[in-house]
Amino acid sequence: MSALPGIGLAQWRSQGLSFTFQGHAMRYWVAGDEHAEPLLLIHGFPTASWDWHYLWAPLATRYRVIACDMLGFGDSAKPRGHAYSLLEQADLQQALLSHLGVSAPVHVLAHDYGDSVAQELLARHHEQRITLGSCVFLNGGLFPETHRPVLVQKMLLSPVGALIGRLFSRKKLAESFAKVFGPQTQPSEGELDDFWSLIAKNNGPAVMHRLIRYMPERRVQRERWVSAMQQGGVALRVIDGAADPISGAHMVARYRELIANADTVLLAGIGHYPQTEAPEQVLQHYLAFHQALAAA
Repeated sequence: MSALPGIGLAQWRSQGLSFTFQGHAMRYWVAGDEHAEPLLLIHGFPTASWDWHYLWAPLATRYRVIACDMLGFGDSAKPRGHAYSLLEQADLQQALLSHLGVSAPVHVLAHDYGDSVAQELLARHHEQRITLGSCVFLNGGLFPETHRPVLVQKMLLSPVGALIGRLFSRKKLAESFAKVFGPQTQPSEGELDDFWSLIAKNNGPAVMHRLIRYMPERRVQRERWVSAMQQGGVALRVIDGAADPISGAHMVARYRELIANADTVLLAGIGHYPQTEAPEQVLQHYLAFHQALAAA
């Protein structure tokens, strides 16, 4: 169990706010001093912003923390037949910042699918379409060549993906998560119930085969996104659960090959969800990163 208290899902949901993005009802959360530096938290697939609940209050003492459930995820709209796109999710993040009147440079902390959204925002920073203060990536497919999807992800991409999505269940979620969490940091039954509640909301399994198109989209955008990370000018750090079979130590090794002066932290024994498996370590390494930035 984490020494950080976290926020129960019912309480988290009660604190959510709503705004409309391209006609869709979106849920978002904001906390902290509105004059503090903005920190945008971007969740992964197939979960939602509640993933950040252990870090939320500690980060809100230092930053204005902002997060939304992206289109197709959590408590936000999950339109059927929609062509979901990582580029559109980046548009969503910018629309949320605009809705909140955020104009200061934005710090980003992202995970998994959210890493790709953050990479797009980083590319837009270099195009002067947004201003980022820093970007920290947790476990995610920063490089398509190192991404090792689990079986259900491969099946969702297949011609029977729609059926696989409809058949996806709490049991299937538990089986998938058991493989990608660290051996000593497995999710509890209660956590699995809560993760599943967020996935199942608004008939989420019916759009999973559409959301999974992010995997080929990453390949299409690879050069744009990798060059954005290589360009410099924005402080980057990777905090990565080393035991993750999808994007663990092997992904970090590739990051060190491709990114000059790579700033990386490997968490031994931790899997794909470091923010819920080892939130104290993530918080420690995140704050240390910012202390070093401030001192530079």
